[in-house]
Amino acid sequence: MNPRNRLAASATLHCLTGCAIGEVLGLVIGTTAGLSNVQTIVLATGLAFVFGYGLSSVPLVRSGMPLAGALKLVLAADTVSILVMEVVDNAVMAVVPGAMDAGLGDAIFWGGMVVALTAAFVAAFPVNRWLIDRGKGHALHHAHHGPDAHR
Repeated sequence: MNPRNRLAASATLHCLTGCAIGEVLGLVIGTTAGLSNVQTIVLATGLAFVFGYGLSSVPLVRSGMPLAGALKLVLAADTVSILVMEVVDNAVMAVVPGAMDAGLGDAIFWGGMVVALTAAFVAAFPVNRWLIDRGKGHALHHAHHGPDAHR
């Protein structure tokens, strides 16, 4: 795999991890609390951004960057990727019959999540590759990671 595709895949997977944590947590909370589908989607999307930004900030802060600087960089670098993932993820969950109305013990809920998160990765990968090719997105993080980043 060429190095830029590898970096784009790594960036997309990293972003997907934070988004997935927030998305699943939001859907679990919304479903358990009996929130409407719209309320659940709003909660899940908000948490996806929080966890996405949070996970991206950790290695920057560990490298010595102040938290405010890390958050500023992460907001600039990751917002487009997270936005694409969330639009695709929520659209897929909304169109999988019964996924949004399923309980946490239903296979359709978890199957829908797998399909939605896979679709989100596929949609965000070319976005991250395009951003990296232009020195934006995850490429902004790369200079601040340690020497072993992305190995």
